[in-house]
Amino acid sequence: MRPLRACLGAAAAVALAAAGATAFVAGSASGATTALANRWYAAAPYLMPLDNDPPDPATIMDATGLKAFQLAFVLAPNGGGCSPTWDGTAPVSSDTAVQSVINTIRGKGGDVSVSIGGYGGTKLGQACSDPASTAAAYQQVITKYGLHAIDFDLEEPEYENTAAIHNEIGAAKILQQNNPGLYVSVTTAGTADGTGWFGKQMLLEAKSQGFTPNNFSIMPFDGGFNGAASQTSALTNFNSILQSTFGWDQATAYAHEGFSGMNGRSDTGEIFTQADFQTVLDYATSHHMDRFTFWSLNRDRQCSPPDNGGRTSGTCSSVAQNSWDFAAYSVKFAGATPPTTPPTSTPTPTPTPTPTSTSCKTAWSSSAVYTAGNEVSYGKHNWKAKWWTQNEVPGASQWGPWQDEGAC
Repeated sequence: MRPLRACLGAAAAVALAAAGATAFVAGSASGATTALANRWYAAAPYLMPLDNDPPDPATIMDATGLKAFQLAFVLAPNGGGCSPTWDGTAPVSSDTAVQSVINTIRGKGGDVSVSIGGYGGTKLGQACSDPASTAAAYQQVITKYGLHAIDFDLEEPEYENTAAIHNEIGAAKILQQNNPGLYVSVTTAGTADGTGWFGKQMLLEAKSQGFTPNNFSIMPFDGGFNGAASQTSALTNFNSILQSTFGWDQATAYAHEGFSGMNGRSDTGEIFTQADFQTVLDYATSHHMDRFTFWSLNRDRQCSPPDNGGRTSGTCSSVAQNSWDFAAYSVKFAGATPPTTPPTSTPTPTPTPTPTSTSCKTAWSSSAVYTAGNEVSYGKHNWKAKWWTQNEVPGASQWGPWQDEGAC
């Protein structure tokens, strides 16, 4: 992701749903007490919390219903060493600024994922000696912020470094093993044929290490793209790459595939409007893809004065829009309905249907993939899936993917 982030000097690098959702409490190895369903982490747009005129996440949450944010970026120190920093300058160990942003988001029932890597700076996979030391550096970030999700943004120039990618993929696998339930996304460059040679080599590295994240996401922009049709074509081609690399069928490949777009004018002058986002969103949901995100919330507002696509900015989109127009598509992907006005109170939840005596459906399985309309039984109740879901316990969250159909 994105030459823009380097040339703009990035220094740091979902609402209460319409129903006023609150996060369910869940413990973890890191001691965190806030967790969201995976669907929200999969819908988290990127936010630079320390640079590019960061917007107030609480304002975005109130206006759109967004609950999850992808904070960017964690890098190695600019002066060298294998310890995590925000954009190479602010040590994670002594951070209070990003922690304050996270506290604000969690205070409103949301949560964050942290993204490591990106386009600029030195990555920990380059600076650390092996996968274990790379993982130890990232574990500091997970523990510091009590994370339930992390994103590996592997692209130029790091993904041209075989040793660095070996360290990053190895670290991701270690973190996945040591932090049960951790949502892990891997984001890489997109091309017309899906992803380029280095992206394909990264996938082969993951296969050789036996590592499977929640998704592999591509960024179909800055590569000669022209609107949504070229992006969905790239996603179709990338699906074929995932099938051939891992031996998956088409549905399994889509269930491990993600989209990471760029709202408005890209670094190379491509224009992606709200209509383009809607088209890609329709593609992602109809193919049951795992992730839909974009770079970035810092840009999700109209330039002042409007410049009609004449420049690429880190703080505005260069297309006609209302503030947070693009965030609304992430909210839709997560399965929530964006509010028409900012919520002023928490509505009373819809009561659970009165139990009725009926036969139990097939028992819920943590390893199975369910799509909208699938029915299971769990805890002597039948449940119907509201959207795509995997390993999300029925009834764990009132606002989760399962609808209680009553006792059985």
